[in-house]
Amino acid sequence: MESFKAVTWQQGLMYLVGILLIYLAIKKGYEPALLLPMGFGAILVNLPFTGVLNQTIEGIGEVQGIIQWLFEGMIEASEAMPLLLFIGIGAMIDFGPLLSNPKMFLFGAAAQFGIFFVIAIAVLFGYDLRDAASIGIIGAADGPTSILVSQVLKSKYVGAIAVAAYSYMALVPIIQPFAIKLVTTKKERQIKMPYNPSNVSKGIRIAFPIIVTFVAGFIAPTSVALVGFLMFGNLLRECGVLNSLSDTAQNVLANLITLLLGITISFSMQAAQFVNIDTIIIMCLGLVAFVFDSVAGVFFAKVINLFSKKKINPMVGAAGISAFPMSARVIQKMGLEADPTNHLLMHAVGANVSGQIASVIAGGMILSLVPQMIH
Repeated sequence: MESFKAVTWQQGLMYLVGILLIYLAIKKGYEPALLLPMGFGAILVNLPFTGVLNQTIEGIGEVQGIIQWLFEGMIEASEAMPLLLFIGIGAMIDFGPLLSNPKMFLFGAAAQFGIFFVIAIAVLFGYDLRDAASIGIIGAADGPTSILVSQVLKSKYVGAIAVAAYSYMALVPIIQPFAIKLVTTKKERQIKMPYNPSNVSKGIRIAFPIIVTFVAGFIAPTSVALVGFLMFGNLLRECGVLNSLSDTAQNVLANLITLLLGITISFSMQAAQFVNIDTIIIMCLGLVAFVFDSVAGVFFAKVINLFSKKKINPMVGAAGISAFPMSARVIQKMGLEADPTNHLLMHAVGANVSGQIASVIAGGMILSLVPQMIH
């Protein structure tokens, strides 16, 4: 009975949030590998007198809770979990469609506009630069990058940012079609782009992750941990002599880290810190960043079409966000809806993997620039 009496209305609300995340994961299939652990973790950390958080027991002293220990050791102190996840992500990605059509790199860069736009908006809302930058990175549609940036910058809103980032990643099939249709006509969505893939040699595939790491290291040194781990995972995939390690990175490592990351980040979803007006504002600003990233990619494609004979379907520009491969699939589906013979998947995949690289570089740039601007 003492535990029942100790429950606050804020904790009760977090139980509902946890159940909602579990429902979205199971019933709707929205990013279940992350939303389910996060939802269950949100319930765990808000139950009174449990052993998942540090607590003081009379006659024993302070007892360390497992979720708090994982958070403080693997995220707060070292950022190890989000970084290790990038190895698995890199091993999953085939950069072939991007390398066979290098101009898709431009869409990955253009579709990061929403990040920096919302940073400025968040500052106007009164958030300090660290929190504003952490909120803006939600627009990358890249959960690990969002967690890493907000944690390194010591944002007070890590939990809300993580929930927003992963929720909007999961809702790509709902949000992106709405945003794209706002700024395109049916005629534009019907533009066909023949796919003539060039044969990307094994040497180029191996050299690519190494070159990207060098470029990132010199342009945005703080991004090397992010970009480097992503590219290391891709090198495991492409080298051809470490297939077992590549498979382990794609499956065992990625699944294990995803599982632990989801339940560990719930430490930041304690009711006292999570249930406030800032969480609602952050969710709204994150949605704005996400939508503006997609819209910026569309408009960039339209600008290119002003000077190009071979027209680009503007929807491909929206695939420049980091939500791989969901965004590419959305563009393919929308292309077929506009014209049943319009296959845009491989072009969208090229833009989508470019967005994966661009989002981690954007995160690294923020980690490099924000501390300098503060000091």
